[in-house]
Amino acid sequence: MNYRHGFHAGNFADVLKHAVLARMLVHLRGKDKPFRVIDTHAGRGAYDLGSEEARRTGEWRDGIGRLIELPGQGGAGRLDRGLADFLSPYLEGVAAWRAEHGELTYPGSPAIVRHFLRRDDRLIAIEAQERIFAKLAKLFPAGSRAKALQLDGYTGWGAFVPPKERRGLVIVDPPYEARDEFEAVAAGLAAAARKWPSGMTLIWYPLKDRALGERFASRLAALALPDLWRVELDTGAGEGEAGRGEPGLAACGLILVNPPWTLPEELRRVLPALAARLARGSQARASCERLGTRPTAGPQES
Repeated sequence: MNYRHGFHAGNFADVLKHAVLARMLVHLRGKDKPFRVIDTHAGRGAYDLGSEEARRTGEWRDGIGRLIELPGQGGAGRLDRGLADFLSPYLEGVAAWRAEHGELTYPGSPAIVRHFLRRDDRLIAIEAQERIFAKLAKLFPAGSRAKALQLDGYTGWGAFVPPKERRGLVIVDPPYEARDEFEAVAAGLAAAARKWPSGMTLIWYPLKDRALGERFASRLAALALPDLWRVELDTGAGEGEAGRGEPGLAACGLILVNPPWTLPEELRRVLPALAARLARGSQARASCERLGTRPTAGPQES
């Protein structure tokens, strides 16, 4: 599939990805030691929800629009307390971005990350496509804690791990345009895990073909990584109902490698409420399960 993010910014998939990302960043900030984030497919970095692309699908209305009040729609309503607590770092990052750039703007993963960086923390935001990179580079000028690099994402993933800080997170969120994209992600993770076994990784993937999703999960499980998790969210929308005006995405997943040790249990508690909040049909559901071998007991250094 071709997942062009301008059409989908702020949708349910972004909510899931960015909420989990924010929780992982909060964990990294919990220790004094600096950390580095590597975003392998950073895109343009931020998005205009009033753009022609976003208005064409309107997907943000059933994503971030279900959580906060945005111009042109009614109030989002109060969140369940447990869900509100889980989402608070994410919504804090979104609010900070909107306060600086406008009410109808939405931060991509690099902008979410930048919100949580401290003085000695760093972000490498990688984007290969020249036109998109030009927009990303404007957000992250040379000399800032966040650096934009024009480079193939998989090349950057292999080149920049492990980071010199030995603490941090890799975000892998390709457009899934190539036929072998899932295989490329699996191969990239296998290589990176050999170089940086303790590193945290967050991989996003679309879920349109269940059989393909299962093959992807099986391929990753076969890597026998000690702390590997799969998170999936299905809004319950039928094929062709998830977007406005054209077929859209109804379900997506995350692969988490070495997540904060409390995160899987947090996700198991809040995912039912999140699925209900973002539901597009009666069969909305979400899950968090371990893939492969069991980890050693207790929290890991990260």
